[in-house]
This record gives sequence, C-alpha cells and structure tokens, in this order.
Amino acid sequence: MADGLGALRLEDSDDDFKYEEVDVMSDGDDDASEDLDAALRKLQAFTAKETVTGKARTPEVLPGQVVKKPEVIDDFLRNFFIKMGLSRTCDCFEAEWYELKATGRLDSSTTVPDVYLRNAELEDEVSSLRRELAEAKSIASRASATWDKFRKERDFHRMHHKRVAQEKNKLLTDLRRLKEHYAKYEPTILELRKKYETLMKEKMMACLERDKLLSRLETFESSGAVAAPTAGERSAGATSLAGRGGAAAAADASPTATSRSNGAAPGSAGATTGGPRSGWASLNAPPRRNPYTDLEFPVVPVKMLSLSKTFKGHLLSVANMALHPTKPILVTASDDKTWKMWHMPGGDLIMCGEGHKDWVAGVDFHPAGTCLASGSGDSSVKIWDFEKQRCVATFTDHKQAIWSVRFHHLGDVVASGSLDHTVRLWDLPASKCRMALRGHVDSVNDVAWLPFSSQLATASSDKTVSIWDARAGLCTQTYYGHQNSCNGVVFNILGTTLASTDADGVAKLWDTRMTAEICTINTGKHPANKAAFDRSGQVLAVAVDDGKIKAYSATDGVLQVELAGHEDAVQAVLFDPAGQYMLSCGSDNTFRLWT
Repeated sequence: MADGLGALRLEDSDDDFKYEEVDVMSDGDDDASEDLDAALRKLQAFTAKETVTGKARTPEVLPGQVVKKPEVIDDFLRNFFIKMGLSRTCDCFEAEWYELKATGRLDSSTTVPDVYLRNAELEDEVSSLRRELAEAKSIASRASATWDKFRKERDFHRMHHKRVAQEKNKLLTDLRRLKEHYAKYEPTILELRKKYETLMKEKMMACLERDKLLSRLETFESSGAVAAPTAGERSAGATSLAGRGGAAAAADASPTATSRSNGAAPGSAGATTGGPRSGWASLNAPPRRNPYTDLEFPVVPVKMLSLSKTFKGHLLSVANMALHPTKPILVTASDDKTWKMWHMPGGDLIMCGEGHKDWVAGVDFHPAGTCLASGSGDSSVKIWDFEKQRCVATFTDHKQAIWSVRFHHLGDVVASGSLDHTVRLWDLPASKCRMALRGHVDSVNDVAWLPFSSQLATASSDKTVSIWDARAGLCTQTYYGHQNSCNGVVFNILGTTLASTDADGVAKLWDTRMTAEICTINTGKHPANKAAFDRSGQVLAVAVDDGKIKAYSATDGVLQVELAGHEDAVQAVLFDPAGQYMLSCGSDNTFRLWT
C-alpha cells in the first residue's frame, strides 16, 4: 500500500518544461489580435446559427444565481467515509480509484442522484396528490348530496305529475259529461231564441204599423181641415207625407222601379227624371225653418257619466252606429259584414241585416224610422225596409269602398261618401244616382247634412272639409286647417257649428255663419275618429283611438271629462236625443252604454 502511494506521489519540477522567449514588441501581436477577433465573431455567428436551427443548448445561468449540481460518485463516497470515520478505508479507496483512473480502466465519472432532494420532491408530490384526493372526496360528497336532492325532487315531481294527470283525466271526463248534458238543451235554447226573435220582430212591426196608421190619420185629418189648399201647399203636404210616413216611400223602392204612385211631386221632378215620381223634388223644395231654433235644451252632465253596460254583439270591430229618430233603438255596423238592431238601454237584439260582401262602415235611419241605409266595403249602398224585412234597393255606382251614408231630413235622398273621392246623391223613389259631387282629391270619409237644408258637409283625406249645395252640385265653401286626413264631420242641432276631426288627434270647431274657425282642440297623439254634439250643442264628445271618449266644451274647447272603458280604439260616439245616456262603439267588438 505504501509503495502504491509512493508511486502516485507527484513532484514539482521545472526541469521537464521548455520555455520559449517571445518578444513583447513583436509585429505578430496585431495579426494575432485580429485573428482572435475573427475567431470570436465566427463563434458568435455559429452560436446564433445553432440557436435558430433549434439545437439543444445548455440553459444560461443568470449572474448571481446559485446552481446546485449533484455530487460525483467519488466525492459522495469520500464524504460518506469521512462522515462515518472510515479514514483507512477512504485511503484504500483513493489509492485504488486513482490507479484505475490512471490506467484508463475506470469509466467517466457519473453523478449520484440527490436522494434527499428526490425524496422531498416525492413528498411534495404525495402531499399534492393527497390534497387533490381530499378535494375530490369533498366534491364527490357534495355531488352525492346534490344527486340525492335531485332524486328526491324528481320523485316529488313525478308523483305531482301523476296526480295532475289524474285530475286532468277526471276534469276531461267531467267536461265531456257536461257537454253531453248541455247538448241536450241546445235545440231547446235555439227554439226559444227563434221564438223570442220572432216575437220581437212582430212587436216592432206592430209598432211601426201603428206609427204608420197614426201618421196617415194625422195626414187625413190635416187634409180634411183645409178646404182648398194651393198648389204649393199640396206640394208641401206631399213632402211632409214622404218625411213622416216614409214606410211606403222606402218599401216600394227597388233597382227596377221607375215610378211611384204615392206622394208624386209635380213640376221639375218629372222633367228631371222622366217619370211621374222623384225624390229629387225634396231637395228643390223651399227651405224649411229649423224647428229647434227657438228651443233650448239642458246641457248633458258628461262629468256624471260612467260606464253602465257593455254589449258584445259582433264578431269583429264595430265601426259605426245610428239611433232611431223617435224610438230607443240603436243600429250598429261591423266589420263582420252585418248590421244589427238593438233595443236600448236593455241591449235586446231586434234584427240582423246580412247581405253585404264586405265590412259595413256606414248606417243611418230614415227620418221616419221606417227603413235603414247602409254602406259597405263592397262599394254598395243598400236600403233595408223594416216592414218587408229585406233589402229593397242596392246601389252600386261607387267604384270603391263606402265610408258613410246619410239620409236627407225629408227622407227621399241619401248621400254616400266613398274611397273613390266622390259623394253620390241617391234618389230613393227613382232608385238611381242623381248626382256625383266631385272635388276632393282623396277619400271622402264622412258626410253630414246641414239640419233642415239641402247643404252637405264632407270630410276628406285631402285634409279639407267642404260644404256643398246638393241642388246645384257645387262646392260653396272649403275649410282649411287640418294637417292630416279628416275622419269625421258633424253639425250641432241648430246647424250653426260644424265639428271636424282628423288623424292627428285634432278636432276643429267652425262657425258656419261666419265661415271661420272657432277653436282647435288637441285630443292627444292618437287619431280622433267620429264626434257628436249633445242636444244643447254645448258639449262635443270625441271618439279617440286610445280607447277613450273625451268630452269638450263647444264654446272654448276646454276638456270636461275623459271616459275610459274600451279595450281598443273607439270608433264612434252618440248622445241620446233625450240626454239620458251616451253610446259608444269600438274596435274591441263591443258597444257601450254610459249613464
């Protein structure tokens, strides 16, 4: 062992080295420096190239960073021997180790893995896995609780569904049983309804017949009281007969009729029509004094009105309505192509008119109450006779839909306003169109006769309101001021004030004597449809598209009350002539009574 150690001892000696003297100021220093710089540049370029091509490189160590490298095997063993106090064993190990290394029989040294570091890493990994396991167990526990909750709710809802299904089946069974039960009563109800309608019709026919007989009796008595009437008086008497007992005048009117035997007007009427009987003479008759001129009527207390009854009598929107001149009877026109007659204020159905092929927008009673005129979207005007219980005349000269129809106060002429921009005047006794009033450049939405005269007012979509002389067929006055389509026009009972409404929600009052605007009323942002004066002429009620009826003072336009009750747009409004109630109809398929 001593010989081995002696052989491996190293001796420092300078004899074995040969030194070469180098001149410090040699000219080759500059060349060597340049060669060194070139070599460094090539090395940097080569390093950059290897980085670009993606070759594996040893990660750089940042300055000041401590890198822990694992121990080599021999250092590990030396440290172990010294730690355990095995110094002689350590000397033997070193002698043999270096001998093998010197002879080349020892492989390149390898490092010893740091067991403690590895154990620490494994402990950290185990701790992390344990935490993940604990979290997974917690999540699984919560999921199990949630699953149990959902299972219980599922069972509850399943049980509830079964119970509801059983109740539904029971209700269906009861409903089927009730339908079968009530089906037995349906024929009886229909029979009773037919009997009721028949009795009501017979009652109304009896009332009309009574009124006709009373009218004839009054006519005979008045004619017997005058000894020798003049020609003008005979003409006035014939006109009065046509106005009061118009049942005979309207009953015989038909599209093919050419003459009438009752109440034939002499003179110009025969020359105009070419026949012995014409209703056109009523327009050319001397002006009649308004019988209400010297009368005063109480103002309707609109602030006290409230919704009393609601009647749903149509399948579609109720577009218009009209009141009987002498009886508490209302007629409604609807988009369901029918008109219906009702007894008010009870709302009992009297009769129903079917025959139009499209919606019905205009209706009006004969001044004597014996017949009815209706205008429809099928471009026709029909005359309905209550005594004959059928349509006795149909006029089809209009080219487009008809919005409004109005009887002249004597009952022999009907005016109709149409979408074809015209107003036509129909001669009922002659069953023909006497005149077409042309001048509007858009649809004529409403017409109204000046009370007890031959002047006619029209409201048009061309934003104007016009006054026409029906005898000459000329426009005598045009009112300007509306900024949108005019929807309605109406006179007060004296004919001194005209009200018009438009699609901007504006109502205007016009003085017909001064041909000037009285005031402008703004009802809101919704269109204003039809309007109506009360009998005193002091209150104007306006039907508005927002489902309200708004009443204003006719003198200064001040709002008095807003009546809400309709569920959709209000199309028309009317006052009872006696001032006891107000009626309205709308797009909610109903008409309503306000008392």
